[in-house]
Amino acid sequence: MSEQKLAELAKQIRHGVLTECLRQGGGYLSQALSSAEVLACLYGELMDLAPSQGPLIPPPFQGVPGHTENEINGGIWNGGKEPTKDRFILSPSHYAQAVYATLVAVGRLAPEGLNQFNQDGSSVEMIGAEHSPGIEVSGGSFGQALAVACGIASARKRKGESGLVWVFLSDGEFQEGITWETLMTAAFHKLDNLRVFVDVNNQQVDGPMDEVMDIEPIDKKVEAFGWNVHRVDGHDIPSLLRASRAAKPGMPLMVLADTCPYQGVNRLQERGKKLHYVKFGPDDLDAYQADADTMATTSA
Repeated sequence: MSEQKLAELAKQIRHGVLTECLRQGGGYLSQALSSAEVLACLYGELMDLAPSQGPLIPPPFQGVPGHTENEINGGIWNGGKEPTKDRFILSPSHYAQAVYATLVAVGRLAPEGLNQFNQDGSSVEMIGAEHSPGIEVSGGSFGQALAVACGIASARKRKGESGLVWVFLSDGEFQEGITWETLMTAAFHKLDNLRVFVDVNNQQVDGPMDEVMDIEPIDKKVEAFGWNVHRVDGHDIPSLLRASRAAKPGMPLMVLADTCPYQGVNRLQERGKKLHYVKFGPDDLDAYQADADTMATTSA
């Protein structure tokens, strides 16, 4: 996909999540605004996924995978587990809204499927789980899904599978010990089939990262653990693509994407520093709907 089309895809992701947040009266908007280009690059260019095996309109929740006859794992919307194809693991499960919007934008999910978002009995959950579209494993505690991805990458190397394992991580997960244990493990086992993108938007539930628990300089710290690390502007598509293709034999790759939590919706700055979850009241709707309309008209 061309860089221009990837930029258009990022706009569609932002528009999809903003529209749904307005319909719901709130949601994890800043996460989609910051990560849109990263997700666009992953789904539009970088990942070699098999065709979706999931229905365009997701079925209702039928039980936790592994415990029911009619179980559906969210990974099937990413093509399943073919040995020669890539796998995608979402670590911060509250980014599910952004992933759903991405699946819609690339044709792996029908727009009507989002009508079930955050509804009782739906698998299209606000905090995605392993039965939700596009989500192969539940994130649970932060860092948990990265550890699972590390295990998947190790198993794939042992089996001789050529497919890569791509992980989307949030910067807040570097405040968890399991993340550092996994970084150490992946480097020790030379998992060069593991590729990690990090949304460094400096946001977490209690406020800005640098005020709650500063993790910088994150690039130097991860490099010290034996990773091939590249830090770029997370809204610059050419930079994201170049960094993702700078793999080195025997080293897992991490792309730290510095992003803005109000990218494309500048009026969010008026809300101050806490943008983890954005609520909308009646007085907000017209202004933010105008932002959504502008996105739609510039995304032709």
